[in-house]
Order: sequence, then C-alpha cells, then structure tokens
Amino acid sequence: MSAIITEKFRQHNAKQFEESFSEASSNSYYLFVGKATPFTTATTTGSDGSPPLPSDSPADTEYYAWDSMLAAKRITSSDITFVIPRRNWANGTTYDMYEHNISSSNTTSSGASNLYDSTFYFMTSDYKVYKVLDNNGGTAYSGAEPSSTSSSPFSLGGYVLKYMYTISASNVAKYLTAEFMPVVTDATVSAAAVDGAIESLIITPGSGYTNGTYYAAVYGDGSNAGTASGAIVRITVTGNQIQSFGLTAGTDTTVHAAGSGYTYGTVNLASGYTFSDSSLTSASDIGGSGGAVSVVVSPKNGHGFFPCEELGGHFVMTATTLTGDEGDDITAANDFRQVGLVVDPTTYGTSTIATSTTVRQTYVVKLASSSGTFDVDEKITQASTGAVGKVVEWDSTLGLLYYQQERFGDFGTNNTTGAFASFSGTNLITGADSGATGTPSSTTETVTLTNGSSLSLTSGYANPELQPDSGLVLYLENRKPIQRDTDQTEDIKLIIEF
Repeated sequence: MSAIITEKFRQHNAKQFEESFSEASSNSYYLFVGKATPFTTATTTGSDGSPPLPSDSPADTEYYAWDSMLAAKRITSSDITFVIPRRNWANGTTYDMYEHNISSSNTTSSGASNLYDSTFYFMTSDYKVYKVLDNNGGTAYSGAEPSSTSSSPFSLGGYVLKYMYTISASNVAKYLTAEFMPVVTDATVSAAAVDGAIESLIITPGSGYTNGTYYAAVYGDGSNAGTASGAIVRITVTGNQIQSFGLTAGTDTTVHAAGSGYTYGTVNLASGYTFSDSSLTSASDIGGSGGAVSVVVSPKNGHGFFPCEELGGHFVMTATTLTGDEGDDITAANDFRQVGLVVDPTTYGTSTIATSTTVRQTYVVKLASSSGTFDVDEKITQASTGAVGKVVEWDSTLGLLYYQQERFGDFGTNNTTGAFASFSGTNLITGADSGATGTPSSTTETVTLTNGSSLSLTSGYANPELQPDSGLVLYLENRKPIQRDTDQTEDIKLIIEF
C-alpha cells in the first residue's frame, strides 16, 4: 500500500499549533533554557564542542530536561509566525516555476518531485517575495532585481513573476534568519486574486504550424469554459512553431482572458477549435503537429490569496528575547547549553497551569553564614543529609546559593549508591572545588533581589517556580555553551516543522 502525508495535512497541523497560542482555551507555552554544566561522556554523552543529539525518550523529555532547567519565559501569540525556507534572489540563478501537478513523473527544473521542496519563489534584497510563474524553459534569470508590487503578473529577467508580499522591517528583525523567512499576506494582492484564473501556460512548440495569431478557448470546469466568455489563450506562431509563454502579445503565446473557476483546463489545437478573433467566431486552422498548449491551474483562490499555503508554510517559528536576567528569574551568572519548548507546565506544588511571564527553575538556599566563594558548576554536598548538587549561582551579597540536582552521580545523586537526597535543614554545605562552606538559614522570609523582585524562602529554602516533570516537553535542542551577561540579549528562535 502506498500513501503520503499531504502538504495540506502538514499545514493544517501547523495552523492548529499556531492557533493554540491565542484561541479561547489557549495553551501556555514556555521557552526554557538549561544545562549549566558541561556535556560529558560520563553523563549526557558528547561534549561542549560537540553537543549530543537529544533523544526522544521519556528519560530526556520527561525528567532530565527538567533536572537541568534554569529558567523559562512564556511565549505569546505575538512571538510566533509562519515561516518558509529562505530563497534569495540572485541574478544568473535558475529557479523552478509554479506548476499545479509536480510529481515524480513531472519534476521541476531542479529535479524536485514535490513543489514545496522546489525553488519556485524568492526574496529580493529589499525583502519583496515573488512567485515564479514561468522560468523561460528552465533557464537562468537574467536581468535586474524585481521591485514591482503590482497585483498582476509581470515579465523581467526572462521570467514571468507574481508579486506576493513584502516582509516588514519589524518581521525582518524578529523572524528572518539565514535559513527561514516569514510568510504573510498582502491584503491588496489577496483581494485581487481570482479563484481558478489561468495565469500561465506551458508550451510545446511543435512544427509545421501556419504562422500567424490564433485564439483558442480553454475547456474544463471553469466559468463559461470552452466559450468566448471563459478563459482564452492567444497563440503566436512564428517560424512555423508555437511560441513560448510570455506576456508580450504578438511575440509570445499569452493568456488573453484568464477566466475563473478552473481546477483543470485543456486547449484543443485541432481544426475547428482555433480562431482568428478573440470572440471565437472566425475559425482558422493552425495546422502543424506535435505542439501543445498546456494550462497551469492557479492554487485555490488564486495566486497571492494566501501565500502561507501557496508557498508551503508548514513551519512555525517562535522568537523569544532574553534580556539580562529578566527580573531576577533568568540567571546571567552562568551559561546554558539546552533550549526547549514546554506546554502547559504547572506552578510548583499545584495542578494550576502556569501563566507567569518568566520563571526561575533553580533551587535556592539562603546561607545564614558562609566562608569562601562558591564557584559556578562546582559540586556541593551537605552533611548528614548526603545531598549532592551543582552550583548555578552564588549571590554573596544576599547569601543566596542557587543550585540544581541532576539525576547523575555527583550531580544530584550519590556516586556510590545512586541515592538521591534533597538539601534540607541547617546542615553544613561544602563546595568540592572552592572549599567554600555555608550554614543554611532556618528563617522563613521574603528577600528582595537585585532587580526588585521578591524571593520567598521557607525555613531557608525556595523551590523552583514550575513543577518539575509537569506539562509536555515538545522540543529539545542541545547547543554549544552560551554565556549570559546582565547587559546582554539573546534572541532565541525555534523552528517547528509539521
């Protein structure tokens, strides 16, 4: 049995995902950053220079990602957009053209057997996007860079092009990357689109035809198909051959009337079906043999009506900006190596879906007294409890030690027994590398942090703000270390392909 997942199915899923950010019963999505400690062969495998590929196992997505999570920022509907693979215009480049029937038996100029894998559109240097309706028989574009914003097809560089939209400056700044570009709808172009209009043709020149100009109706299922009130092609014959498709009447074979409502169409060149006038009243035999005029059916609702569907927009990009320490929630004292997407996590200790803009995901202990300076990433242990962890940040001014406990030996579990114990009580905490020590406070209090936010401590300790292992981790990516700073901004873009 043969089957495919269609482009429409992929776009449907992408649309459902995009809508889930803003619909009445919307989901709560968070971008998270994590993994302050280096990748090692003894734990995660890989290294900082060659990060490991995350696995799609329950261990990684349900547990380990939470263990090393540092913080998260909520993604809103204003932080997402549909994107498509970036195709840049360059003179001398051969682009594919739009055809409605690309398949393994009818490939594009580049050999693609799927329209949406081909190069049938491009973006210019001023961020205008064009669809190629005709590529001059698969030859290279040769001419000036397009700039027209006309709603009608136009000819340039030997190609017939259709203006689709322009990417705004704000979208360029937020969503344009080296590999992807945002896809939007131009209201003027969309309003001018005609469902089922015939806007391009594919010509087989044939031989032995009588030179001259001829008109022929486009048969099919369009409005008034096969009559002078439907779509009509204007056929130019010179040198006893049917001339290629273009927009110049008298030189090219053109679309005289685009018609509407076509989902398929045919042009009959036999005697009695070609005429010398556009009203199709004076029959004129074209003669010849071996030639053909094949119509290219426009996408549903017409070219430019909905570029996202027309250009293969089954990708959704999230773009999240982390600025400084984001109100004390996202540490700038350490680096991170992992980014991910989690949906509908709950607040710590509850079943309530989180909605805070930013959340801290490390544990915190306030030290009533300390000696020395704790180093980031060093192992810490606690007397009596046997608790093991890793330092994320040490705030010596407020006596706050931020830490994590990953489910690896000497990271969060006992290296010998594999046992896990939480830090608790007032037993001494010691840094393995620095030799720093500290005695936890037993006071329940609220501490004002550097940027004015509050940290509530119960008997000296504070838990993360999200419940570990809650929600669903939908995306996970390991990267080389990214060092943060209070005067630094990171723009993190995730591409979700459906």
